[in-house]
Amino acid sequence: MANGGDDGDPRLMVSGKALVKRFGGVAAVDGIDVEVRSGEAFGFLGPNGAGKSSTMRMVACVSPRSDGELRVLGMDPDKDGPRIRARIGVVPQLDNLDAELTVRQNLQVYGRYFGLSRAHVRAKAVELMAFAELSDRADDPVDPLSGGMKRRLTIARSMVNDPELMLLDEPTTGLDPQARHLLWGRLYQLKQQGVTLIITTHDMHEAEQLCDRLVVMDGGRIVAEGSPASLIARYSTREVLELRFAPGEQDGQVSRVADLAERSEALPDRLLLYTADGEATLEAAHARGLRPVSTLIRRSTLEDVFLRLTGRSLVD
Repeated sequence: MANGGDDGDPRLMVSGKALVKRFGGVAAVDGIDVEVRSGEAFGFLGPNGAGKSSTMRMVACVSPRSDGELRVLGMDPDKDGPRIRARIGVVPQLDNLDAELTVRQNLQVYGRYFGLSRAHVRAKAVELMAFAELSDRADDPVDPLSGGMKRRLTIARSMVNDPELMLLDEPTTGLDPQARHLLWGRLYQLKQQGVTLIITTHDMHEAEQLCDRLVVMDGGRIVAEGSPASLIARYSTREVLELRFAPGEQDGQVSRVADLAERSEALPDRLLLYTADGEATLEAAHARGLRPVSTLIRRSTLEDVFLRLTGRSLVD
């Protein structure tokens, strides 16, 4: 597999320093530093308006940066946009397939945009339909396909030019669990083949499953960076104890158990106690006379980290 680019560190597929994107007087991306290494799956997490999509559009060479440095495949997107776009694949958040064409035609027509020969795109379409498990639908129109099939086709189409770097914006949004897991398997295959993946997602489980490293963005800035496991270790505890009480019985309970955990959080329907040992914390809570309706001890997740760093309030 080809390396990072024409100059600089060949291990870096993307390198941004003090990267800024402004819209009017508002900085959607506010001076971030980011590096994506060859062959890794890298994630951008963050609430709506955090700056994820603006960053992805700069990397995809469809939105010029306002300030800072950016190199993609070792090249400057401002000067080498066409050369970069020829070597990357982009999977948009919303499928933009041609509904009037067949599965096969969508792949072949898209391949022609890259100047590939008809013979090459015909062979490539057969290969990609097999990869996406769509060979038996090759000559069916796109419109009646299921959401999962359309998503697989969109990903397959983005691979028609054998990209070294793929940008995937919310790749499994709206899919059922079976389709989501099938897509995860396909993305894992790509990574095993040496393709570098950059993924934005709101699915914390997806980020844990797919990403080697990720950043959490909030308000245009990076607020945390690392592997999923390292972020959980840094910003949460090994376990979380969830206590649910009957209606009207939760008020005042936090003060009775807050000292039993490293951190506690009161939600409308339950108490969360962040602790190294959920069983021991539950025993201690029982010893103080707490009698919740139900309890749950679970491991900390990336979602716990995400909510701690970005808050639980909705962002429109």
